Amino acid sequence: MIKQHAQGILMGILIILVGILINPFSANAEELHWGFKKAKDEVPSDAGSPFNEILDKHGAIYKGNAEEKILYLTFDNGYEAGYTESILDTLDKEGVPATFFLTGHYLTSATSLVKRMVSDGHIIGNHSYDHPNMANLSAKGMEDEWTRFDKKLKELTGVERTIYVRPPKGIFNEKLLSVGNELGYRHIFWSVAFVDWHEDKPKGKDYAYRELMKQIHPGAIILMHTVSPDNAEALPSFIQDAQKEGYTFKSLDDLVMEYEEIFPVF
Repeated sequence: MIKQHAQGILMGILIILVGILINPFSANAEELHWGFKKAKDEVPSDAGSPFNEILDKHGAIYKGNAEEKILYLTFDNGYEAGYTESILDTLDKEGVPATFFLTGHYLTSATSLVKRMVSDGHIIGNHSYDHPNMANLSAKGMEDEWTRFDKKLKELTGVERTIYVRPPKGIFNEKLLSVGNELGYRHIFWSVAFVDWHEDKPKGKDYAYRELMKQIHPGAIILMHTVSPDNAEALPSFIQDAQKEGYTFKSLDDLVMEYEEIFPVF
């Protein structure tokens, strides 16, 4: 009897542990890690009902209209590795808009590139000032991260403030989304991504190109990191070939304007 009872307890613990591993909501309700089922054959990515409900509640977005072949390019810039200028050149040549989610370090260490992003008509997104785990901060700490960034951005470029924010490493919670809303920020996640943040571990242009073409879908918000030479080299071919497949590229402003007609928040 004792042996059977012990086995039952062990089985119960195992079930709980498995549940924690596969369900981000059960491990720690105060820290959620963004993730989704990747798109395949142009069927849009899906983050699942729990994430979808939380994001919709707070006007956070990770993909657009599944009926329209529109793509939204976004880049995360934590530091400069020498490839952003090439990316900007490509965007300018192809006439494609993008949003660059920057950190405070990037603002102060790559100011000339930030100014070019603004002058080229791209949107600056807020990736926090110090790139912390935003879910671990108090409401005041969250506000400080965003407003310090905005203050420095205005000082350097004249841009009044940012509207779109993205949590470092995709770590968030409902409190973060709510505080952001109260301060006039909208969280932007993503539906296309791949391992591209290792500056010292390039996998080649073809790797980035294949990942992008394999995952794109109508309404995709694409995340790329500018530290990767693979992305800079693959971007021209990707843009051109996506357009050949009937896709167009628009800005996050276009996406939000369409979204607001369906899910008004502010």
